[in-house]
Parts: sequence; structure tokens; C-alpha cells
Amino acid sequence: MLPHTVRIPIHILRRALAARYRLLTLTGLGLAAAAALAIWMSAQWVHTAAQQQTDAAARDQAEKHAQMLASELQKFRLLPLVLSEYPDVHAALSGGSPRAVQSLNTKLELLAQRTDAAAIYVTNSHGDTLAASNWNEPGSFVGENFSFRPYIQGAMAHGEAELFAVGAVTGRPGLFIARRIDEDGRALGVIVVKIDFAKLESLWARESGRTAIIESHGVVIITGHDPWRFRATRPTTPAEQAEIHRTMQFGSLSLDQVDLDPNAEGYLTLPDHDGPYRIAETPAALHGARLVHFEPLEPARTRAASNARLTLFSLIGAGALAFAVFWRIHMRRLAQTDMQQMLEDQVSARTAELRQANDRLKSESQRRMAADSRWRAAREELAQANRLSTIGQVTTGVAHEINQPIAAIRAFAENTGRFIDRKDVDRAKSNLTSIVELVDRVGKITTELRRFARRGTPAIQAVSLTEAVDGALLLIGDSLRANGVTLEWAGLTQDVQVTADRIRLEQILINLIQNARDALADTAAARIAIDVRTDDPERIYVTVHDNGPGLGPDIARTIFTPFVTTKPDGLGLGLGIARDIAREFGGALNIAPSRLGGAAFCITLRRA
Repeated sequence: MLPHTVRIPIHILRRALAARYRLLTLTGLGLAAAAALAIWMSAQWVHTAAQQQTDAAARDQAEKHAQMLASELQKFRLLPLVLSEYPDVHAALSGGSPRAVQSLNTKLELLAQRTDAAAIYVTNSHGDTLAASNWNEPGSFVGENFSFRPYIQGAMAHGEAELFAVGAVTGRPGLFIARRIDEDGRALGVIVVKIDFAKLESLWARESGRTAIIESHGVVIITGHDPWRFRATRPTTPAEQAEIHRTMQFGSLSLDQVDLDPNAEGYLTLPDHDGPYRIAETPAALHGARLVHFEPLEPARTRAASNARLTLFSLIGAGALAFAVFWRIHMRRLAQTDMQQMLEDQVSARTAELRQANDRLKSESQRRMAADSRWRAAREELAQANRLSTIGQVTTGVAHEINQPIAAIRAFAENTGRFIDRKDVDRAKSNLTSIVELVDRVGKITTELRRFARRGTPAIQAVSLTEAVDGALLLIGDSLRANGVTLEWAGLTQDVQVTADRIRLEQILINLIQNARDALADTAAARIAIDVRTDDPERIYVTVHDNGPGLGPDIARTIFTPFVTTKPDGLGLGLGIARDIAREFGGALNIAPSRLGGAAFCITLRRA
């Protein structure tokens, strides 16, 4: 302690207080300006980030929905082409008997049920409907004349045509796909397949945004949002109105207009929804149509604002901590300077008695300088903090066809019912376990098919033949055992790689094994054998044998022709499809001699 009370001159106190006030004022103004700038920059970032994220989501959704629509259409566009070669269709159009027409009605009805087509019908060259899948329903097309429809006229003139329209008989909308049927250079009539998009629209309706397919007249024809359906997005011209009225494309619908055009900034506020939307547009898989997706901006804006607040609060907290450290160090420096100035003013009067006190003050000053150095180091460490975060989005897509696993699941389920009836609980539980495994398998298949749809081409690559055969037997093995069929498959001593797509190779194997199983329905001691020949340096030969009745010469010559089958309820498409898949692999599918005395089919594959 000082031996006497230290008196600080009033002018020194005034100067120190004035310096502190100026520093505090300047610091406060600087912090206020920095906070205002940070808030403005944060608002700009939120606006830009929300718009970019919403635009990206809208583009992704538009592309995904366009792929879903294209995939749905691809399944049906091949159907008229295949049916145009169907002998019963030619027979009916060439003046066939009522029995032939009735047979065609029944087969069209079965085909429509299995393919989920809304309707399939055949008209003569004048547009009169001769046979239809809905022949036994109140709104049957049989006897109706559709010559006024552009798809009939277009198919007769150009070979094929499509039109989305409201049904003239049923009043239900759908896409009509028409193809002309020729024979000896003469046009006999037209085969028409009608599809509806109720399932697709239901999927779109469950998503956050809104999607619409707009045809060439500007009319919304497919959408998951009911109030938009069959609303015009622009005024129709008198010529367009006359064409719509002549073809009855939209029946008696008024086609009231709905405003779906964005403003100058690219935003759209829908009358039945809160908040703005961003828009993405892409061509649709329908002639002259486009797909438009409306993605709400508010979810992305909420996420961006939350991230901005978190970042801003973190920066404010760091800035406040840094300022507190700086202010404390600076105030200590000012206190030291004031103390030194005060001691210098008093030294002349109290030199002798304050010498010792002055030494102690110097020592204290050194300790405070050391503390100042530590504060500087702490401030430098705080300057190295990192507060960045990253947000990722993952979009998923849609599954493709899984017919074979579903058929196996159905077989297991039917056998389970029979085992339950027999009180055979253990085998029923075993079947249920297999169903669970097949569901897992379906998940893997849909994942691979989703990747395939995105690539646009099959994944033809090196495939393990053992894994492909084992995968096929996983799906069909229990069905063979349930039908009393003995399977001979010894496996391979050394795995062989072939050039194929594994899922589609399994499809061929399952088709052949199922056909063999069905052929053995009335055969005692039924057997199926799978042989693999690997002696060829470039090819692998996989043969499926059975000891059934075999193939007669007539059926053997036409077995790969569409709709030729030996099954009472079969469509005759499986072997033709299997052969086409094998050819895509660079291989082949042919009839072969059976070492078991029945029928045999040989798959030729290229070595990988």
C-alpha cells in the first residue's frame, strides 16, 4: 500500500473519462453498423438460397415425374404393335365368325385386366368397333363408331396415332394409342389401347408440390391437383375451339381458364395456396405436351432462415466475446497509462517516500504486461474457430416392374393357405419366411430397376452365372417343391462370368423353369434339370430340361411367336420376350433336345 493517499488531479480524470466515452461511442456505432450489414446480408442470402434450393427441387421433381410418365407409357405403346400381329384380330377384321369375335372379346378382356389398360378395342376401317375388352359392360364400345376421332383417322392415314381425350361413351379421360392393322398391303382396321393415369395422379397428389401435363391447346390433361384438371392455361383460338368441338376431345367440358403464369420475378402465387411457388418445365412423353411442376418456396425459405439465424447468432456471440476480451484489455491499458501519468505528476513532491512504492508499481506493471500477452494469445486462438455447415438433399425415384417376384410371392401365399388348411403350421411359417425374403429381394430389384430407368439402358456387364441361377431358384424353388417337382442342379465347380444383366437373366431362367413346371402338371415323378456347358472358349450354354410330354412339331415351329401357347389360360408372350432379352445380351434362346425325354430350352450367353 502507498504510505499516503494518492490524489488524482481533476484534469487527468476528465481526460481519461472523455477518452473512454469517445471509444465507447465509436465502438457502439461500429457494432451497430456491422449488425445492420450482417442482417441485410443474411436476408439476401436467405432469399437467394431459398430460391436456388426450390428451383433445384422443382427441376428434380419435374424430371422424376417426366420419367414416371414415360415409364408408364412405354409399357403400353408396345401393346398395339404386338396385338396387330395377333391372328384372332386379323380373323375378326376379315369377316370372322361370331364365335371368333367372341373369342377375341374374351382375350382382350383378360389382356386389359393383366396390363391395367382402361380398354382395348378393335375397329374396322370405317371406325365401327367389332370387339372390345369391355364387351360385357353397360358402356361397351362394341357397335360404336369412332371414325370422328383423330386417333382413328391418324392411324388409318399414317399407321399409328395418339390422342388424350375424354371418352365419348364412358366420359372418363385417358390416352388413346391406335395402330393400323394391315394385311397383304390392305388396311383392315385399327387396334386401340386406352390408358388412364389415375394411379400416377394419385402419386403426384401426395407430394408437396403440384404437377400438371399441359397439351398443345394449353389444356391441363393430367394432374394430381383436381381443381386444375381440364382447365385452359391460355385463351384458345377459334380454330382450336372448332377442332376440339369437331373431335369431341374434351366432350362437353367448359375448359374454364386458370392462371398458371409466373410474374416477372419467376414466382407464382396460386389462388388456393399460401405463399409463392417456383416453376420448372420439361417436355412430356406425349406429342406436343409439356410437364410443369410447381414447387412451394416456403419450406426452403424456412430452412434457409433457420440456418441463417443459427449462423448469425454464432457470429454475434463470437463477436461479443471478442469485443469483451478486447475491451477489457484496452481498459487495463488505459488504467495503466493513467496510473503512470499520475505517478509522474507526484514524483517531484514525494520522491523519497514514494520511491519504494514506485518500484512496486513497476513490478505490478510487468505482471500486467504478462497478463496482456496471455489475453493476446487467447484472442488469436478465438480467431481460428470454424462455423460452417452443409445441407444435402437426396431425391428418390420410382420402382419398375417386379412381375416374377410377385408371382413367386403369390405362389407361396397360395401354398401357405393350403398348408394352413392341412394344419401344417411349420411349412406355412416357412413359406411366410420365404415371402419376407422375397419382399427383401423385391426391394433390391426395384433399386436396380430405378438405377436402370435413370441410365436409360440396361446394365449389361459381367454377371456371375451361379448367383443368377441361385437367385432364380430362390424365387421358384419352393413352388417346384410344392408341386412335387424334383430339381436337378449340381451347381458349378468354378464360377463363370457371363455378359448379361443379372435381373433380366434371372427373368429368362424363371420363365423357362415355370414353363417346365406347368408342363409337368400331369407327369408322375416330375423332374427338371439345369445343365451348364462351359467347354466353348467364347460361349456358355445353359439348358433347362424336363421329363414332360415335350413339344410337338407344329408347336415347336411357332413356340416363340407372340400369343402362341400350350397353356389354357396363357398369353403366349413369355418365351418371345425371353428370346429378345437373350438377343440383347448378344446370345440366343433355342429349343434343344432334352436328356430327360421331354422339352428343353438352351440359353446361349457370351463369356465376360
